[in-house]
Amino acid sequence: MIVPNRWIRAVLLLISVVALAVSASQAQTAREIAKKASPSVVMLVMEDQNGQPLSLGSGFVVREGIIATNRHVVEGASRGYAKLAGQKEKHNIDGTVGVNTFADLVLLSCKSLKRDTGSLGEKPQSRQVSVPPLTLGDSNQVEVGDEVYVVGNPMGLEGTISRGIVSGIRKMEKDKLFQITAPISPGSSGGPVLNAKGEVIGVAVATFKGGQNLNFAVPASYLSSLLQNIEAVKPLAVKKKLSNGQAKSILGKSGGGIIEGVEVRNFRWASGSSRDFYLTLRNLSRKPIKNVRCMLICYDQTGVPVDFTYASHWNSIIPPGLAKTVWGGFDTSMGEVARRNAAGELETPEIRVLSFEFAEPEETKDLP
Repeated sequence: MIVPNRWIRAVLLLISVVALAVSASQAQTAREIAKKASPSVVMLVMEDQNGQPLSLGSGFVVREGIIATNRHVVEGASRGYAKLAGQKEKHNIDGTVGVNTFADLVLLSCKSLKRDTGSLGEKPQSRQVSVPPLTLGDSNQVEVGDEVYVVGNPMGLEGTISRGIVSGIRKMEKDKLFQITAPISPGSSGGPVLNAKGEVIGVAVATFKGGQNLNFAVPASYLSSLLQNIEAVKPLAVKKKLSNGQAKSILGKSGGGIIEGVEVRNFRWASGSSRDFYLTLRNLSRKPIKNVRCMLICYDQTGVPVDFTYASHWNSIIPPGLAKTVWGGFDTSMGEVARRNAAGELETPEIRVLSFEFAEPEETKDLP
């Protein structure tokens, strides 16, 4: 029996229509994705050993009682808490249960973010809430042009969702990063990057400041591997040693990132001064940088902050691998209350790199 060509074309058309209908049924609107994902996203506030705020970031529940975020969000913190959007209650972080230094990922234990019905004769632990884990998608299927959504807390604005596309897939040997157009601002780091089905295909990690406001996400495949090897809870502030030759992070392989592109060295107090100082800013990335901004914090003998100031390097370029010396000063009274060493000299303040920008090509054309 010979089947007419028009029948074949009709069957193929019907199959195509059905396939499109199935695909459309799986895709979700921005409203549906926000409604589904937002309850699983938390704001993370990390503190130093003195209880002073150290960093603010985002995270999301991947299993009951486990939050995924960027490692740099919690690095150096002694304690911290998670907060659900629109709620006042703080959920203490118990510690880490998984770290991937290279991919800038960490898994945090937060026992109060899961159900606990308690054993027979025991009362459930108080203040526990049930938070649905987000589903991980297949980040190996992501292609340029795919629609994505980022959920996080930019500048502390809870439960913010932004839409964009995958504008590039940056491959570095066996590793890769997703370049996306959805905005990532301070406070968004560690938030989920979702596909059109509401599945996590990446973790927001950095924005390279400059004319194009480039945003990057670590593929979810790194997170999937981390979830397969859950460890016992370890205290915060425990840094994992790197093996010889191991890159500091995946961002380092892509040319440097906002989290580790600048090194502060050679801090010294000005001669005869109890307030003025000098320090050196070295460019660790592979591209020229500008507009570096640091915060310096001085403490008293009991470890309580008594003063802070900023040191900035504006309007000139620091080429890759080179450094610039900048100066600044605290209030005059700082020297009377700040901590001193056994020799009576002011101790070196704590120094935090806050931000820098990559220089535009036209700004570097005259560099040697």
